[in-house]
Amino acid sequence: MELRVLKYFLMIAREENITRAAQRLNVTQPTLSRQLMQMEEELGVKLFKRGKHSISLTEDGILLKQRAQEIINIEEKIREDLSHSDDMLMGTITIGSGETCVLSGVAKLAASFRKENPKVMFEVCSGIADDIKDKIENGTVDVGLLKEPVDISKYEFVRLGQKEKWGVIMRKDCPLAEKEYITPKDLAGQPLIFAKRESVRNEIENWFGDC
Repeated sequence: MELRVLKYFLMIAREENITRAAQRLNVTQPTLSRQLMQMEEELGVKLFKRGKHSISLTEDGILLKQRAQEIINIEEKIREDLSHSDDMLMGTITIGSGETCVLSGVAKLAASFRKENPKVMFEVCSGIADDIKDKIENGTVDVGLLKEPVDISKYEFVRLGQKEKWGVIMRKDCPLAEKEYITPKDLAGQPLIFAKRESVRNEIENWFGDC
């Protein structure tokens, strides 16, 4: 499968219309339609659901879109890494991170780094720890900011001094909102929305104990 064809597929997925995608890519509509059909034949799946005026991704198409974008990102990153100048550091450093207060410190480090290396750009990619680890594995992320609990046994890592705090989000008129802090007994019997990651759920369940 050629990178050019993957880029064609991503443009069709973005525009949701073959005619508009062909115009953006500066190719003819029959050429683009033929490339799409050949891709579907090669993969043995349907990538799009056709409507009267637009097309949309199937489940297989959604999966391919994610993987195709990762492949294109890697290609772009390789080009950037190899287009450096001998006398100046340049390129993009991609940081994967969840929603964490540590990012404010990272932003200061990035600003300080760019004063000495103005050709270096920083890009932040948001996601949960499992997604960020996957991106580290496939090379689309250079650095990951991960909140424990998380398995970091196969990575080089540095523990940051700043610590995060668990919190409970609720309506302002909830009786628990008047409390200075929340205990497991306060939440016993309450309907709660938990994090998706199993390791995080286990951590919270351990905190609850017998409650």
